[in-house]
Amino acid sequence: MRLIFLGPPGAGKGTQAQRIAAACSLPHISTGDILRSAVAAQTSLGQKAKGFMDSGELVPDSLILDLVKERLQADDTKSGWILDGFPRNVSQAEFLSDLLTEIGQNLDHTINFDVPDDVIVSRMLERGRKDDNETTIRRRLEVYREETEPLISFYHSRNCLVPVDGSLSINSVAAQLESALKI
Repeated sequence: MRLIFLGPPGAGKGTQAQRIAAACSLPHISTGDILRSAVAAQTSLGQKAKGFMDSGELVPDSLILDLVKERLQADDTKSGWILDGFPRNVSQAEFLSDLLTEIGQNLDHTINFDVPDDVIVSRMLERGRKDDNETTIRRRLEVYREETEPLISFYHSRNCLVPVDGSLSINSVAAQLESALKI
């Protein structure tokens, strides 16, 4: 099973990805994890990424795409994977589509975690992180709406979008996912 988990920050993607990954023995792949492991392994791509990260810069899309390509060709991804936080925009989604064709893999489903902004703000404020204030959270949601939300239409047009009400409890969301994915 090959899945993309899509939704705004604080929607519960990571929590649910960990649960499904454990239940189905699939690697849970997030771009942050890819970056950290490539840097730790001191791969050539990891060393390039470390240079950007150490100087406080965003790692460029081209490098992220190369890292995703490298990660999806690892041995543990042969039977499937869950992508969490990638793709972030339509350009990355098109790259991923081409990559999957190139490496002979198919995307099974894109799970869209639909959560109202007020619920997201409340959840993120409850986490108590010092960089999570309402203004910052609402700005992150604006960026999500501008850059990432167009992926909903992108994957809907490919008939692989599965909507999930992410505003429910963790267990209720998990039950929706298990039902939709027939786990």
